[in-house]
Amino acid sequence: MVKLMTISRRKLIEPQITPFYHVINRCVRRAYLCGNDPYNGKNYHHRRGWIVNKIKQLASVFCIDVCAYAVMSNHYHLVLKIDTEQQQKLTPEAVISRWLQLFNGHPIAVDFLKEGQIGAEKQQALSNLVTEWQQRLGSISWFMRCLNEEIARKANKEDKCKGAFWEGRFKSQALLDEQALLSCMMYVDLNPIRAGVTPSLEQSDFTSIQQRIREYQQTKTSAKQSPSNKGHFQLLPFVGAEHQAKTAGINFAFADYLELINWTGRCIRNDKKGFISSNQPNILQKLGITSDAWLEHSEQFMERYANVSGKWPQMCAFKQHVGGHWCKGKSASYQLHPK
Repeated sequence: MVKLMTISRRKLIEPQITPFYHVINRCVRRAYLCGNDPYNGKNYHHRRGWIVNKIKQLASVFCIDVCAYAVMSNHYHLVLKIDTEQQQKLTPEAVISRWLQLFNGHPIAVDFLKEGQIGAEKQQALSNLVTEWQQRLGSISWFMRCLNEEIARKANKEDKCKGAFWEGRFKSQALLDEQALLSCMMYVDLNPIRAGVTPSLEQSDFTSIQQRIREYQQTKTSAKQSPSNKGHFQLLPFVGAEHQAKTAGINFAFADYLELINWTGRCIRNDKKGFISSNQPNILQKLGITSDAWLEHSEQFMERYANVSGKWPQMCAFKQHVGGHWCKGKSASYQLHPK
Protein backbone atom coordinates (compact mmCIF):
# COMPACT_ATOMS: atom_id res chain seq x y z
CA MET A 1 0.00 0.00 0.00
CA VAL A 2 1.29 3.45 -0.92
CA LYS A 3 1.15 5.90 1.98
CA LEU A 4 -0.02 9.35 0.91
CA MET A 5 2.00 12.27 2.17
CA THR A 6 0.40 14.74 4.57
CA ILE A 7 -0.90 17.83 2.78
CA SER A 8 0.94 20.95 3.90
CA ARG A 9 -0.93 23.46 6.07
CA ARG A 10 -0.19 26.19 3.53
CA LYS A 11 -2.32 24.37 0.96
CA LEU A 12 -5.14 23.42 3.31
CA ILE A 13 -5.82 27.06 4.23
CA GLU A 14 -6.87 29.07 1.17
CA PRO A 15 -8.44 32.44 2.08
CA GLN A 16 -9.30 33.09 -1.57
CA ILE A 17 -11.57 30.01 -1.56
CA THR A 18 -13.07 30.44 1.92
CA PRO A 19 -12.16 32.62 4.92
CA PHE A 20 -13.74 30.20 7.46
CA TYR A 21 -11.81 27.36 9.14
CA HIS A 22 -12.33 24.97 12.03
CA VAL A 23 -9.10 24.18 13.91
CA ILE A 24 -8.46 21.78 16.76
CA ASN A 25 -5.44 20.94 18.89
CA ARG A 26 -5.00 18.27 21.58
CA CYS A 27 -2.69 17.90 24.54
CA VAL A 28 0.09 15.34 24.16
CA ARG A 29 -1.21 11.78 24.59
CA ARG A 30 -4.62 13.44 25.08
CA ALA A 31 -3.71 13.90 28.74
CA TYR A 32 -5.90 16.15 30.89
CA LEU A 33 -3.30 18.89 31.10
CA CYS A 34 -6.01 21.60 31.19
CA GLY A 35 -8.33 19.84 33.63
CA ASN A 36 -8.25 17.21 36.38
CA ASP A 37 -5.22 15.01 35.80
CA PRO A 38 -6.11 11.52 37.10
CA TYR A 39 -2.45 10.46 37.25
CA ASN A 40 -1.11 13.07 39.67
CA GLY A 41 -4.39 14.29 41.15
CA LYS A 42 -3.70 17.92 40.21
CA ASN A 43 -6.24 20.31 38.77
CA TYR A 44 -5.14 22.43 35.80
CA HIS A 45 -8.51 24.04 35.18
CA HIS A 46 -6.93 27.53 35.24
CA ARG A 47 -4.99 26.77 32.05
CA ARG A 48 -8.21 26.92 30.09
CA GLY A 49 -8.39 30.56 31.16
CA TRP A 50 -4.85 31.03 29.85
CA ILE A 51 -5.97 29.78 26.45
CA VAL A 52 -9.05 32.02 26.28
CA ASN A 53 -7.03 35.07 27.36
CA LYS A 54 -4.40 34.38 24.72
CA ILE A 55 -7.07 33.94 22.06
CA LYS A 56 -8.43 37.31 23.15
CA GLN A 57 -5.05 38.99 22.69
CA LEU A 58 -4.35 37.34 19.34
CA ALA A 59 -7.79 38.26 17.99
CA SER A 60 -6.99 41.93 18.67
CA VAL A 61 -3.63 41.69 16.88
CA PHE A 62 -4.25 39.37 13.93
CA CYS A 63 -6.68 40.07 11.09
CA ILE A 64 -8.56 36.96 12.16
CA ASP A 65 -12.03 36.88 13.73
CA VAL A 66 -13.22 34.25 16.21
CA CYS A 67 -16.64 32.76 15.37
CA ALA A 68 -16.69 30.06 18.06
CA TYR A 69 -14.42 28.43 20.63
CA ALA A 70 -14.55 25.68 23.21
CA VAL A 71 -11.65 24.93 25.54
CA MET A 72 -11.88 21.46 27.05
CA SER A 73 -9.67 19.58 29.53
CA ASN A 74 -7.43 17.97 26.90
CA HIS A 75 -8.14 19.85 23.66
CA TYR A 76 -9.70 22.97 22.23
CA HIS A 77 -11.71 23.98 19.16
CA LEU A 78 -11.75 27.26 17.26
CA VAL A 79 -13.81 28.45 14.31
CA LEU A 80 -11.90 31.31 12.69
CA LYS A 81 -12.48 33.76 9.84
CA ILE A 82 -9.57 35.37 8.00
CA ASP A 83 -10.31 39.05 7.35
CA THR A 84 -8.27 39.60 4.19
CA GLU A 85 -9.88 43.00 3.60
CA GLN A 86 -8.67 44.32 6.94
CA GLN A 87 -5.27 42.71 6.39
CA GLN A 88 -4.78 44.45 3.03
CA LYS A 89 -5.78 47.85 4.43
CA LEU A 90 -3.17 47.86 7.20
CA THR A 91 -0.68 50.71 6.98
CA PRO A 92 3.04 50.01 7.57
CA GLU A 93 2.72 51.71 10.97
CA ALA A 94 -0.24 49.49 11.91
CA VAL A 95 1.56 46.33 10.77
CA ILE A 96 4.65 47.14 12.84
CA SER A 97 2.61 48.21 15.87
CA ARG A 98 0.60 45.00 15.84
CA TRP A 99 3.64 42.77 15.33
CA LEU A 100 5.53 44.39 18.20
CA GLN A 101 2.73 43.33 20.55
CA LEU A 102 3.80 39.73 19.94
CA PHE A 103 7.51 39.76 19.14
CA ASN A 104 10.62 41.87 19.60
CA GLY A 105 10.81 43.95 16.45
CA HIS A 106 13.65 44.45 14.02
CA PRO A 107 15.69 47.59 14.91
CA ILE A 108 14.81 49.19 11.57
CA ALA A 109 11.08 48.74 12.21
CA VAL A 110 11.39 49.99 15.80
CA ASP A 111 13.26 53.11 14.63
CA PHE A 112 10.64 53.77 11.95
CA LEU A 113 7.84 53.54 14.49
CA LYS A 114 9.62 55.93 16.85
CA GLU A 115 10.90 58.46 14.33
CA GLY A 116 8.27 58.18 11.60
CA GLN A 117 10.93 57.87 8.91
CA ILE A 118 14.23 56.11 8.13
CA GLY A 119 17.11 56.57 5.74
CA ALA A 120 16.72 55.72 2.07
CA GLU A 121 19.26 52.89 2.40
CA LYS A 122 16.95 51.11 4.88
CA GLN A 123 13.68 51.58 2.98
CA GLN A 124 13.86 48.29 1.10
CA ALA A 125 14.65 46.30 4.23
CA LEU A 126 11.69 47.94 6.00
CA SER A 127 9.39 47.23 3.05
CA ASN A 128 10.38 43.56 3.10
CA LEU A 129 9.72 43.31 6.83
CA VAL A 130 6.31 44.97 6.56
CA THR A 131 5.30 42.71 3.67
CA GLU A 132 6.31 39.60 5.59
CA TRP A 133 4.61 40.65 8.84
CA GLN A 134 1.45 41.77 7.05
CA GLN A 135 1.16 38.34 5.45
CA ARG A 136 1.62 36.66 8.82
CA LEU A 137 -1.09 38.81 10.45
CA GLY A 138 -3.62 37.03 8.23
CA SER A 139 -2.17 33.57 8.76
CA ILE A 140 -3.99 30.98 10.86
CA SER A 141 -0.72 29.03 11.14
CA TRP A 142 0.97 32.00 12.82
CA PHE A 143 -2.10 32.61 14.99
CA MET A 144 -1.96 29.01 16.20
CA ARG A 145 1.81 29.11 16.63
CA CYS A 146 1.56 32.16 18.91
CA LEU A 147 -1.24 30.54 20.89
CA ASN A 148 0.29 27.10 21.35
CA GLU A 149 3.86 28.15 22.07
CA GLU A 150 2.95 30.50 24.91
CA ILE A 151 0.59 28.01 26.58
CA ALA A 152 3.20 25.24 26.30
CA ARG A 153 5.92 27.43 27.82
CA LYS A 154 3.71 28.55 30.73
CA ALA A 155 2.55 25.00 31.45
CA ASN A 156 6.07 23.55 31.35
CA LYS A 157 7.32 26.32 33.62
CA GLU A 158 4.49 25.61 36.05
CA ASP A 159 5.24 21.87 36.00
CA LYS A 160 9.01 22.46 36.07
CA CYS A 161 9.53 20.15 33.13
CA LYS A 162 10.45 20.11 29.44
CA GLY A 163 8.95 18.46 26.40
CA ALA A 164 5.91 18.65 24.15
CA PHE A 165 2.65 19.96 25.56
CA TRP A 166 0.59 19.58 22.36
CA GLU A 167 0.45 16.28 20.49
CA GLY A 168 1.45 17.86 17.16
CA ARG A 169 0.43 20.43 14.62
CA PHE A 170 -3.17 21.58 14.68
CA LYS A 171 -5.81 20.02 12.43
CA SER A 172 -7.94 22.22 10.19
CA GLN A 173 -11.16 21.94 8.21
CA ALA A 174 -12.16 24.44 5.52
CA LEU A 175 -15.80 25.53 5.79
CA LEU A 176 -17.01 26.36 2.29
CA ASP A 177 -20.53 27.69 2.88
CA GLU A 178 -23.10 28.79 5.46
CA GLN A 179 -24.38 25.28 6.15
CA ALA A 180 -20.88 24.03 6.91
CA LEU A 181 -20.13 27.06 9.11
CA LEU A 182 -23.39 26.72 11.03
CA SER A 183 -22.99 22.99 11.56
CA CYS A 184 -19.38 23.34 12.69
CA MET A 185 -20.14 26.18 15.09
CA MET A 186 -22.92 24.10 16.60
CA TYR A 187 -20.53 21.16 16.98
CA VAL A 188 -18.00 23.38 18.77
CA ASP A 189 -20.49 25.19 21.00
CA LEU A 190 -22.08 21.92 22.11
CA ASN A 191 -18.77 20.18 22.88
CA PRO A 192 -19.19 20.34 26.70
CA ILE A 193 -22.84 19.22 26.48
CA ARG A 194 -21.93 16.32 24.23
CA ALA A 195 -19.09 15.29 26.55
CA GLY A 196 -21.42 15.37 29.54
CA VAL A 197 -19.27 17.79 31.54
CA THR A 198 -21.94 20.48 31.88
CA PRO A 199 -25.75 20.37 32.11
CA SER A 200 -26.50 23.61 30.27
CA LEU A 201 -25.15 26.13 27.79
CA GLU A 202 -25.07 28.85 30.44
CA GLN A 203 -22.74 26.68 32.54
CA SER A 204 -20.42 25.80 29.64
CA ASP A 205 -17.31 27.57 30.88
CA PHE A 206 -14.63 28.67 28.42
CA THR A 207 -16.96 28.51 25.42
CA SER A 208 -18.16 31.10 22.94
CA ILE A 209 -21.81 30.17 23.44
CA GLN A 210 -21.62 31.02 27.15
CA GLN A 211 -20.03 34.35 26.25
CA ARG A 212 -22.66 35.11 23.57
CA ILE A 213 -25.56 34.21 25.89
CA ARG A 214 -24.25 36.44 28.68
CA GLU A 215 -23.71 39.34 26.29
CA TYR A 216 -27.15 38.79 24.77
CA GLN A 217 -28.78 38.82 28.20
CA GLN A 218 -26.91 41.97 29.18
CA THR A 219 -28.08 43.86 26.09
CA LYS A 220 -31.65 43.03 27.08
CA THR A 221 -31.25 44.30 30.65
CA SER A 222 -28.67 47.06 30.52
CA ALA A 223 -26.59 49.01 28.04
CA LYS A 224 -23.66 48.89 30.44
CA GLN A 225 -21.21 46.01 30.35
CA SER A 226 -20.87 44.10 33.62
CA PRO A 227 -17.45 43.58 35.26
CA SER A 228 -17.67 39.83 34.58
CA ASN A 229 -17.37 40.56 30.86
CA LYS A 230 -14.11 42.49 31.00
CA GLY A 231 -12.09 39.43 30.06
CA HIS A 232 -14.19 38.77 26.98
CA PHE A 233 -13.35 39.80 23.45
CA GLN A 234 -15.52 40.66 20.50
CA LEU A 235 -16.65 37.56 18.67
CA LEU A 236 -17.62 37.77 15.01
CA PRO A 237 -21.23 39.00 15.25
CA PHE A 238 -24.38 37.48 13.82
CA VAL A 239 -25.64 39.98 11.23
CA GLY A 240 -29.00 38.34 10.55
CA ALA A 241 -30.26 39.54 7.19
CA GLU A 242 -29.02 37.60 4.18
CA HIS A 243 -28.73 40.66 2.02
CA GLN A 244 -25.93 42.07 4.14
CA ALA A 245 -22.37 41.67 2.95
CA LYS A 246 -20.93 38.30 3.90
CA THR A 247 -17.76 39.92 5.17
CA ALA A 248 -19.77 41.74 7.87
CA GLY A 249 -20.36 38.69 10.02
CA ILE A 250 -22.32 35.46 10.32
CA ASN A 251 -25.42 35.54 8.11
CA PHE A 252 -27.92 34.32 10.68
CA ALA A 253 -29.80 36.07 13.46
CA PHE A 254 -28.45 35.19 16.90
CA ALA A 255 -31.97 34.61 18.21
CA ASP A 256 -32.44 31.91 15.55
CA TYR A 257 -29.04 30.41 16.37
CA LEU A 258 -29.90 30.36 20.07
CA GLU A 259 -33.20 28.63 19.32
CA LEU A 260 -31.39 26.03 17.23
CA ILE A 261 -28.61 25.33 19.73
CA ASN A 262 -31.07 25.00 22.62
CA TRP A 263 -33.18 22.57 20.60
CA THR A 264 -30.10 20.60 19.49
CA GLY A 265 -28.58 20.53 22.97
CA ARG A 266 -31.74 19.04 24.48
CA CYS A 267 -31.77 16.33 21.83
CA ILE A 268 -28.15 15.17 22.15
CA ARG A 269 -27.72 15.13 25.93
CA ASN A 270 -26.84 11.58 26.97
CA ASP A 271 -28.47 11.88 30.40
CA LYS A 272 -31.68 13.50 29.24
CA LYS A 273 -32.81 12.86 25.70
CA GLY A 274 -34.98 15.64 24.37
CA PHE A 275 -38.19 15.21 22.44
CA ILE A 276 -37.73 16.04 18.75
CA SER A 277 -40.88 17.96 17.94
CA SER A 278 -42.31 18.34 14.46
CA ASN A 279 -41.72 22.09 14.69
CA GLN A 280 -38.11 22.47 13.65
CA PRO A 281 -36.13 25.63 14.45
CA ASN A 282 -36.40 28.38 11.84
CA ILE A 283 -32.88 27.90 10.50
CA LEU A 284 -33.40 24.20 9.74
CA GLN A 285 -36.70 24.89 8.02
CA LYS A 286 -35.10 27.57 5.90
CA LEU A 287 -32.16 25.37 4.89
CA GLY A 288 -34.33 22.27 4.41
CA ILE A 289 -32.16 20.09 6.66
CA THR A 290 -33.91 17.18 8.40
CA SER A 291 -33.78 16.75 12.17
CA ASP A 292 -31.89 13.45 11.98
CA ALA A 293 -29.27 14.82 9.59
CA TRP A 294 -28.73 17.90 11.72
CA LEU A 295 -28.32 15.95 14.95
CA GLU A 296 -25.83 13.59 13.32
CA HIS A 297 -23.73 16.55 12.21
CA SER A 298 -23.98 18.20 15.63
CA GLU A 299 -22.53 15.08 17.25
CA GLN A 300 -20.16 13.77 14.58
CA PHE A 301 -18.95 16.73 12.51
CA MET A 302 -15.26 15.85 12.93
CA GLU A 303 -15.85 12.21 12.01
CA ARG A 304 -18.01 12.91 8.95
CA TYR A 305 -15.49 15.18 7.19
CA ALA A 306 -11.73 15.41 6.83
CA ASN A 307 -10.14 18.68 5.72
CA VAL A 308 -13.17 20.34 4.13
CA SER A 309 -16.95 20.63 4.47
CA GLY A 310 -19.48 22.13 2.06
CA LYS A 311 -21.37 21.17 -1.08
CA TRP A 312 -19.93 17.99 -2.56
CA PRO A 313 -18.76 19.46 -5.92
CA GLN A 314 -17.02 22.33 -4.12
CA MET A 315 -15.46 19.89 -1.64
CA CYS A 316 -13.99 17.85 -4.50
CA ALA A 317 -12.73 21.00 -6.23
CA PHE A 318 -11.06 22.17 -3.01
CA LYS A 319 -9.42 18.79 -2.51
CA GLN A 320 -8.07 18.80 -6.06
CA HIS A 321 -6.80 22.34 -5.60
CA VAL A 322 -4.73 21.39 -2.54
CA GLY A 323 -3.38 18.26 -4.21
CA GLY A 324 -5.48 15.63 -2.43
CA HIS A 325 -6.58 12.38 -4.09
CA TRP A 326 -9.57 11.43 -1.96
CA CYS A 327 -12.38 13.43 -0.38
CA LYS A 328 -14.35 12.27 2.66
CA GLY A 329 -17.95 13.18 3.42
CA LYS A 330 -20.07 12.70 0.27
CA SER A 331 -23.19 11.36 1.99
CA ALA A 332 -22.83 13.84 4.86
CA SER A 333 -22.57 16.71 2.38
CA TYR A 334 -25.78 15.74 0.62
CA GLN A 335 -27.55 15.52 3.99
CA LEU A 336 -26.42 19.04 4.89
CA HIS A 337 -27.28 20.42 1.43
CA PRO A 338 -30.57 18.66 0.51
CA LYS A 339 -31.47 21.27 -2.10
